[in-house]
Amino acid sequence: MARRHLAYPLHLPLLSRKPLAPALLAHRARCSSSTLDTPAPAPAVEAPAEAADTSPAAAAPANPPLREEPLHETVLHMIRRRQWTTRLENSIRLLSPTLDAPLVHGVISGAAAAGRADLALQFFRFAYRRAGFRPDRDTFALLVPALASRRMLNHARCLVLDTMPSFSIAPDEATLASLIAAYGKAAIPQEAVRLFRMMPDLGIPRTALSYNAVLKAILCRGREAMARRIYNAMIAEGVAPDLSTYNTLIWGFGLCKKMETAVRVFGDMKTHGVAPDATTYNTLLNAWVRAGDLESARKVFDEMTGEGIERNSVSYNVMIKGYVEAKKVEEAVALFTEMGEKGVRLSEKTFAALLPGLCDDQGRVAEARKAVDDMAERRLTPKDKSVFLRLVTTLCRAGDLDGALEVHRKSGQFKHLLVDPRQHGVLMESLCAGGKCDSAVEVLDELMEKGTLLSPKSPVLEASAYNPVIEYLCNNGSTTKAETFFRQLMKKGVDDKAAFNSLIRGHAKEGVPEAAQEILAIMTRREVPTDPESHTLLVDSFLKKNDPADAKTALDGMMQQGHLPSPALFKSVMEALFNDGRVQTASRVMKSMIEKGVTENMDMAHKILEALFMRGHVEEGIGRVNLMVENGCMPDLDKLLVGLCENDRVMEAQKLADFALDRDFDVSFSTYDRVLEALYTEEKTLPAYSMLCKIKNKGGVVNQKGCDALMESLKSEGYSKQADILSRILTENAPSTSKRGKRVAMGA
Repeated sequence: MARRHLAYPLHLPLLSRKPLAPALLAHRARCSSSTLDTPAPAPAVEAPAEAADTSPAAAAPANPPLREEPLHETVLHMIRRRQWTTRLENSIRLLSPTLDAPLVHGVISGAAAAGRADLALQFFRFAYRRAGFRPDRDTFALLVPALASRRMLNHARCLVLDTMPSFSIAPDEATLASLIAAYGKAAIPQEAVRLFRMMPDLGIPRTALSYNAVLKAILCRGREAMARRIYNAMIAEGVAPDLSTYNTLIWGFGLCKKMETAVRVFGDMKTHGVAPDATTYNTLLNAWVRAGDLESARKVFDEMTGEGIERNSVSYNVMIKGYVEAKKVEEAVALFTEMGEKGVRLSEKTFAALLPGLCDDQGRVAEARKAVDDMAERRLTPKDKSVFLRLVTTLCRAGDLDGALEVHRKSGQFKHLLVDPRQHGVLMESLCAGGKCDSAVEVLDELMEKGTLLSPKSPVLEASAYNPVIEYLCNNGSTTKAETFFRQLMKKGVDDKAAFNSLIRGHAKEGVPEAAQEILAIMTRREVPTDPESHTLLVDSFLKKNDPADAKTALDGMMQQGHLPSPALFKSVMEALFNDGRVQTASRVMKSMIEKGVTENMDMAHKILEALFMRGHVEEGIGRVNLMVENGCMPDLDKLLVGLCENDRVMEAQKLADFALDRDFDVSFSTYDRVLEALYTEEKTLPAYSMLCKIKNKGGVVNQKGCDALMESLKSEGYSKQADILSRILTENAPSTSKRGKRVAMGA
C-alpha cells in the first residue's frame, strides 16, 4: 500500500507549534497560490449603497492590519535563533522555494551588520549548494568584506581564489583590497603582499586603492623599506598616488620615526600636484610629536594657517598632548584656551590630553578640577580613566581630602566609565591616614558594591591601601566586612600577613574564634607567617567561651608556627582544662610547656601530677615526673606521696616511691615509712617487702616494729623465704644512731 503524503511539513507539528507570524503566513499563501492550480475566488458582490452601514464602528476595521515583515528579516531571525539543521533548511525552503539575489543579499548584509559573519557564510553555502542560488559579483562583494572584518581570513581567501572562479566570476579590486587590509589589521603583512602580487595573474589591474591597502598593511608592522620599494614601483608603473596614499606613507614613516622620509613624501605631494589637507597636516604633526621634536611640530602647526588649512580639534589635541608629555603645561594650557576663543570643538580627547599635565602638578589642581567640571557639563566621557586616578592622587598628596572625594564622586557620574579600583585604594589610604576612617569605609562599600575588584582585568590594590581600612574595621567590630573585602583580594592572589593577622585579632576580640581559626588555617595552607599576638588572642577567645579543648588546639597551632606562648598563657590553658576535668589533656600541655623550657607554673604542674596519680594514670604521671627532673624542675615528691597515702591511693604511692628509690631522688625516709604504713594497713605484704628491701639497701632507717610485723605477715601468708631474707637484711644492717630527718641524695 502506498504511503500517503501529508499536506503539512513533518517539521511543523499541528498541536504544539505556536501560531505562525503574519509574514510567514503571507509568504506561504503566495507560495501555495503560485504552485497549486486552484480556481480564483469569486469576486464579492457589492452591497447597495442604501444598505451600507456608515456608523464609525462599522467604518473602523475589527483588527488593524499588521505590518508585513521583509522576507530576509524573517529568515535572518530564524537562523539567528535556531541551530542550523536540516529542519531549519526545510523551514527556509517553505518560506521561499527559490532564493533570489535580493533575499540572499539582505540576509548576508543583516548577518554582517549583527557581527555574525559565520551565519552569513553558512547561509551563503546553503543558498548555492542546496537551494540552487547562483551568486554574482555583488554577492561576493558583500560576503568577503564581512568575513575579513571578523578575522575569518581563510574563508574569505578561499571565496576569492576558489569559489569565485568556479562561478566564472573574476574578483574585483575592491574585494581584494578589503582582504589585503584585513590581513594588515591581523598583523600578517606577508599574506597581504602575496595577495597584492597575485593581482596581475588574476587579471586585476592595480590602482591606488590596492596600493594604499598594501602600504598600510606593511607599514603598520614597521616595514618601511618594503613600503619605499612598493611606492617606487607604484610610480614606475604609472599609477598616480592619491591623497590617501601620501597620508598613509606619512603616517607609516612617522610610526617608524623616519621623519626625513616622511618630510620628503610631504614634499612629493606638492610636486605631484596633490594638495595636502587637514588630515595630512595632522598626520605630520602627530609624527613630529611622536618623534619628540615639538619645534618642528609647532612650525607645521603654524604653517597650516598660511596654507589656508583650518586647524581642527585634532590638530590642537595632538599639540596639547605633545606639550603635556614634554612637561610644558603652560603651552598646552595656552592652546586649550585658544581653542575656546576660536570656537574649536572640545572633545573627550582634548581633555584626556590636557588633564594629565594638570593633575601631576599640585599648583594646577584647581584648573584640573575646573576642567573636570567642564567635561561633565559637556557630557564627555573620558576613555582614559587614569585621569581621575592622577587627579585624586594629586589632591590626596596635597592634603585636600574633601576635594579628592568630590572628584571621585564626579568620576562615578560619567556613563560607561568604570572607576579604577586603585583610585578607591588611594582614597582609602589617604582618608585613614588623615583620620577620616568612616569616609574610607564608605569608599570601600562603594568599591565592593560595584564589584570591579573581582574583574580579571582590574589591577590589584597596594597593601598600603587596604591594610589601614581592614585594621580599622577589625578594631571597631566590623571584622566580617573586612573579611569579605579581603577574600576578594585573596582571589586576586593577595596573601598579606598584616591583613590576615588583623582578621584573626578582630574575630578573636568579637568572640568569634571559629572564624579566626578558619583564617589561621588558610594562612597555614598558604604558608603565610603568623603573628604571636594573634595566636594569643585566639586562645584567650576560646577560653572566654569556656572551650578549653579548642584553646589547646589553638595553643598547639601557635607552637607549630614557631611561636613560644607566655607562661601565663600556658597556665590559663592548663587551669581551664584541669577545671573542665581534662587532666590528661592538661598533662600534655604541661609536657609541651616543660619541653619549651618554661619552668614557671610549678604549682599547677603539681596539681596535674596529683590528679594523674589519683585517677590511676601512674605511667603517665611517672613520665611527667621524670621529664620535670630532667629539665631541672624537681617536684615535691614528699608532698605528693603523703597526699596519695591520705587519699587511700596506696598502690599509686608505692609505684611512685619505687620509682623515686630506683632513681635515688631526694625523698625523706619518713615519707617512705608513711608509704610502708599504708601498705601494712592495706595488707599489701609483697609490695611492702619489696619496698622495704630497697630502703634497707639504700641504708635507710625503718621502724623495727613494722618490720617484725611484716615478717609475721609474710610467714602467715606462706612467704617464709621472703621472711628469712628480710630477717637477714635487718640483722646485717644495724640501725644507725644518727637520726636524720632527711637523707641527702646518694649515688646509685
